[in-house]
Amino acid sequence: MAHLLVIGGGIAGLATALLAARRGHTAEVFERDTRAPGTALDRDFFGWHRPGVPQAAQPHVLLGAARRLLRTELPDVHAGMLRLGARERHELDWFDVRPPARPGDEDLVMIQARRIVLESALAAAVRAEPGVVVRYGEPVTGLARADGSGAGPCVRVTGVTTAGGAYAGDLVVDASGRRGGSAGLAAAAGCRPAPVERHRTGLAYFCRWYRLPEGTEEGPRRPWTVTGGAFAGCAVFPSDNRVFAVTVFAHTGDPTRAALRDPAVFEAAARAFPPGAAWLGLGAEPLSGVLATAGLDNRWSPPADGRGPVATGLVPVGDALTHTNPTLGQGTSLALWAADRVARTAHRDPGSFGFAAGYHGWALRTLKPWFDLQVGADAAVGERLAAGAGPGGAGDSAPSGGPRRADRAREAAALFECALEDPEVMRARARVRHLAEPPERAYADPAVRARVASWLTARPGWTPNAVGPDRAEWEALTAAGSGPTPQPVSPSTSARS
Repeated sequence: MAHLLVIGGGIAGLATALLAARRGHTAEVFERDTRAPGTALDRDFFGWHRPGVPQAAQPHVLLGAARRLLRTELPDVHAGMLRLGARERHELDWFDVRPPARPGDEDLVMIQARRIVLESALAAAVRAEPGVVVRYGEPVTGLARADGSGAGPCVRVTGVTTAGGAYAGDLVVDASGRRGGSAGLAAAAGCRPAPVERHRTGLAYFCRWYRLPEGTEEGPRRPWTVTGGAFAGCAVFPSDNRVFAVTVFAHTGDPTRAALRDPAVFEAAARAFPPGAAWLGLGAEPLSGVLATAGLDNRWSPPADGRGPVATGLVPVGDALTHTNPTLGQGTSLALWAADRVARTAHRDPGSFGFAAGYHGWALRTLKPWFDLQVGADAAVGERLAAGAGPGGAGDSAPSGGPRRADRAREAAALFECALEDPEVMRARARVRHLAEPPERAYADPAVRARVASWLTARPGWTPNAVGPDRAEWEALTAAGSGPTPQPVSPSTSARS
């Protein structure tokens, strides 16, 4: 049995502690915030100031990979989310008649809920777990190391220190997130710096929360969650308890983006796209102002360099290991995978060099390919939006990659559009989206490729991302925030799932 010291009591930290305790270990969690989430969801979601978790009030979704792990390893947490109002949606319910089931279709279900719903369900399970202690209001201020370590290949971490004292453990788990300052703690303990791979996205997001009218339990059956034009896009995130979020995104270099902070401008912009028009047309009540976030990056922070692990007895999970831009919604799934890996292997001499090296190898095989997918997807979106950002913005720079890059982008867009009409292509798309199968395998299927090629052949003049307002309309509505709203095109040809 191992004793884990977990830095950070967010989703990754609580899940690691809970999963480890369910496998016979014990865990202490050290959390900077002085309180845990409760069941007053709206109060905690809209009223709790959490500077260390800037994404807490942004939209979240749990993909099939996260749902499967919860149902298998933490069924009480999954059930708790449903009791708190989370909803589930199967990807193949896009079609009027769901196609005949195939093995694996059960994994193509997402959980629609605000982040606070998962946090509340996890916190409730942790409170009932005798093997876990959470120390709220007691942030970690340092790492303890074994005497003499650091002269060999790496430092051996043996515990943590806080304002309240020193704590020893068999394994320290860094779940402090992307703003947790763990790199500084490791450096102070004598660890050599590990290389960090970072990719700027160039994307800015503007989100506003709404609640459907009383008696309206669901929005449109086809959520049309994401549509993208040449320089901006819109996404809708159905959530729990009749709550949903509308997000408008643009390039950080677009000179019009600052205007989206104004609620009137935001709504005019959102209604110019099919998802925003459909959901806001239901008479929803605004629950928040416009919440802006930008300067996002995709960051891979492995606990190793070319010489191997930089420390033993210390592993990162969640955003401390891999932080991904939210466009693909992968973050929670990757965090839960890492938490589960730690819990499953904590009995294997967790302070040893072999444990640290094994964890790093697992992360490279299991998490890094999905990180790379996110980087590639964001590069394509960012390049498109930058090219359309208008005079004085990022659009003054020419797109890179040449004709072949443009061809690949067109093929990818065609696959997503074809999926809205073809259940076989939708299934392949959903298996990638829910982290059930990598794209190089799912999209290489000859039947899928043939169906997409046939779809393109039947539409010789098709142009990807031709949805929403043109540039002149966009600049007019972001300048005025009122007046006539451009009519969205038919959802059957413009929606993105």
